[in-house]
Amino acid sequence: MSTPMTAADAQTQAAWTAGDRVETITHQDKVLCILVRAIPGPAQTEFYTPNDYNLQMGNIVYPAGSAIPRHSHRPVTRTVTGTSEVLVVQKGRMLIDLYDDARNLVATREMATGDAVALVSGGHGFRLLEDTILLEIKQGPYSGIQEKDRF
Repeated sequence: MSTPMTAADAQTQAAWTAGDRVETITHQDKVLCILVRAIPGPAQTEFYTPNDYNLQMGNIVYPAGSAIPRHSHRPVTRTVTGTSEVLVVQKGRMLIDLYDDARNLVATREMATGDAVALVSGGHGFRLLEDTILLEIKQGPYSGIQEKDRF
């Protein structure tokens, strides 16, 4: 369920795809996040991030009885700047506040169980509406709290 747009949203462009399941929130032509709703589920495989993003996020859909062939991943050297992260709400509800690089509030959205967000740029904060469990996925290795700039 989407939260009504805030005053800060007036300067934000939101591109909707996949029947309002996916919202890409941008500010001044810069992607802040890609929000993927759990319901309704996708009918087919779809990736939401472009191939050049530091972290990839998508749904892969398989029919019953199919298999994913066993495999391993070859070593690939990558140079990554910054820290993108994906959060999946495993339980609960929360509000996500999205900020531009100047730390101005750009948008607020409600997230519920099963929803996921890829945080691409800018800043973010969370307000928990219920007891919440988040699954966080980001690049490693983690170098410590000095990676975060709190504001």
